[in-house]
Amino acid sequence: MEITWGAVVARRMRRHWLVEPAGTAVDVVRAMCGAHAQIAAAGEASVALRVDGATRATVQQDEGLVKTFGPRGTVHLLPLEDLPMWTGALSALPPASQQPVPIRMTADEIDQVIVAIGEALAHEDLTVDELSEEVVRRTGPWAHAPTLPAFQGEWSRWRQAISVAANAGVLCHGPMRGRLTTYSNPHRLRPFDPMPAEKALTELLHRYLYSYGPATPQQFARWLKTTPAQVKPYFDDLPQVVLNGEIAYVAPGDNDFPDERASGVRLLPYFDAYGVGSYPRELLFPGRAFERATARGQAGNYPLLLVDGVVAGVWHQKKSGRTVRVTVEALTPLDRRRRALLDVEVDRLAAILGGTPSLTLGDVAVGPHA
Repeated sequence: MEITWGAVVARRMRRHWLVEPAGTAVDVVRAMCGAHAQIAAAGEASVALRVDGATRATVQQDEGLVKTFGPRGTVHLLPLEDLPMWTGALSALPPASQQPVPIRMTADEIDQVIVAIGEALAHEDLTVDELSEEVVRRTGPWAHAPTLPAFQGEWSRWRQAISVAANAGVLCHGPMRGRLTTYSNPHRLRPFDPMPAEKALTELLHRYLYSYGPATPQQFARWLKTTPAQVKPYFDDLPQVVLNGEIAYVAPGDNDFPDERASGVRLLPYFDAYGVGSYPRELLFPGRAFERATARGQAGNYPLLLVDGVVAGVWHQKKSGRTVRVTVEALTPLDRRRRALLDVEVDRLAAILGGTPSLTLGDVAVGPHA
């Protein structure tokens, strides 16, 4: 079956709650297969803009969400209820990257650190320095050796295993202690057992295809930051379609594509899941948008202006006192209707961030992540 790009965009927009609002933040995060939250404000805004009346604060306070390490080894918001699937799937994948051999931890050392982290966080939340003391006390001085290049020197060797411990299900983010991040054990929030690896990866693939499909093994692997060979067997027997002249896959029983077309204007923050997980890149970022809004095909580095479901510009926001100043660089002309829709988006963004909106149309002068 051959399908059109327009039908794909319409389906993805609706499933990402970018056509109609979702009921809860958990609904949104599950639909996106996790909300990238390495930049906390951006991740919280990504979720809030999809729920009527939500703000950063309401997302932060949602007890159905947990902040932990997700796909690509980066910090994500995930549904707490879905941790069995996520831990089962992510712990089954080989490390996305490894340290040089002289400082790389052995499998036995990693196991020791995972046990130490789980025990240390079993009853209290700890800052990274407090957790470091506990891990070293439980394992040995080797774990403390400064080996990892960091912003202000070198981190202790055991910190290579932080994301691995999260994937094993014994570490997540805890409540902020002033400006300090704390870590917690998710079993204190909801006891669980990781799902068996094959079942977990199958479930995760089906969810990804429901949200981002049609997709190829190469695209799914890129989203997970693993190899196509690792995931390709899970595509066996899945329904196939043809998109843009190439074979792609959809989830079982999910090969229905609507006749509707995406319409409207949306502002998506840094690393919003819709842009990061959607392929083909050259169709989602057509023409000038590919060079302006990606880093050689890597999405997320710039907040996105969507027009009718595809990238049509970038934007930047800066809060000055109570004013949220938004600059939008549109790569396509905005008629009166689209300009009115953009005004609504800016008003919504300002409400999420707790400020008064101010919109300027013009070039975005700042670089990525600014």
